[in-house]
Amino acid sequence: MKRYTLVLFLWLVLTPQWVHAQESSRTFGIGFSGFVKTDFFMDTRQTVSSREGHFLLLPAAENMDARGEDINGAPSFNFLSIQTRLTGAITAPDAFGAKTSGVIEADFFGNENAAFVDANGFRLRHAYAKLSWENEELLVGQYWHPLFIPKCFSDVISFNTGAPFQPFSRNPQLRYTHTHAPMLFTFAASAQRDFTSPGGSTAQRNAALPALHALAQFEEADAASKRALLAGIGGGYTTIRPLLFTEKGANKFAADETVGAMSATAYFLWRNKDVAFKVQGLYGENTFDLTMLGGYGVASVTDSARNSVVYTPLTTVSAWSECIWYLESLQLALWGGYTQNLGAADRVLTFSNKSGGTDVTTRGADIASMWRLSPRIVYTSGKMSFALETEYTVAAYATRDAAGVLQRDEKGVVTASKDVANLRVLFAATLRF
Repeated sequence: MKRYTLVLFLWLVLTPQWVHAQESSRTFGIGFSGFVKTDFFMDTRQTVSSREGHFLLLPAAENMDARGEDINGAPSFNFLSIQTRLTGAITAPDAFGAKTSGVIEADFFGNENAAFVDANGFRLRHAYAKLSWENEELLVGQYWHPLFIPKCFSDVISFNTGAPFQPFSRNPQLRYTHTHAPMLFTFAASAQRDFTSPGGSTAQRNAALPALHALAQFEEADAASKRALLAGIGGGYTTIRPLLFTEKGANKFAADETVGAMSATAYFLWRNKDVAFKVQGLYGENTFDLTMLGGYGVASVTDSARNSVVYTPLTTVSAWSECIWYLESLQLALWGGYTQNLGAADRVLTFSNKSGGTDVTTRGADIASMWRLSPRIVYTSGKMSFALETEYTVAAYATRDAAGVLQRDEKGVVTASKDVANLRVLFAATLRF
């Protein structure tokens, strides 16, 4: 009995020491990387953008003065270094039988909303911890939205990363991935933080439901030859609650109406050492939080005494594609994107010019469609690169009839439009470390 007690005692004492010795052979801590980047850009007209014009979305609509001249036809330029980024890659001892890692990433792009502008502010981009088993992975923290595919995204120089044609959002989330080579399955529950639906992050929080997404991906890669084939499909559902109460005169009434929105995507990548081809398409409702066109409107007033309403989401379809040629230290590429406003499934009160309800809460409600063409050239030597890129973006804005009313039907589909274009020329210098 004493012998067994001694063995047990030695096992309890020595096992943690052995594990510590095994782990001490690995290096734990944080390693930093990132880049210093300066962008010089010029636009041929005023734009719809953020961060002092840095994050370009689309050309601004015509705004005629008393003489019939377009006020928004004026050009502009800017020099900015606020995209400069710092990334900390964390390694830690094993936990729960899994390899543990994490990332903290920030830049100087600031946070911006209607009440506060901080163009040079140090802001959080990514912050997550990850547990990796042999065939499973659990990520907890802030990371790319599940519809943004890190292995298949627009590799443009512009910080918009293809928005509003490509989904662009970072979200606090819980993400589980199971790998059964060559297939990979991902399931995620996420919240909104920096990229939100109309009404801010409280609109989703008050719905008391996270956004739910699932993806299935096929991947084959050969690191030696730099060959890769990637294809995937995915989708999700998001619910928001725009209002907690409505008002009628001096009275307030509790409101529980929500807006549900589905989304679906498909993507494909093929690459070797000389060329890469990427394409992604998305069909979605209320894609405002993905920095795309879309939103929601009021479909009907259910109780005029309380101003109670029913909402309807606007639907957007988009696609982008990119081809990159690698020529030793030189990179040539051509990027193109298209997006269209498909309107709502139901009548939107504002569009039918009926009284009651509220206006559409959306991005690009007066736009029928948009397209962009963006060629670029990048020269790299060591850790330094210089890039020249142009973005030619055309938005088809709804025209007005003789009475000054935008020409669109009751579901929000633009019926007559006029193209408005902007050309951005961008030169970027980047030092990576």
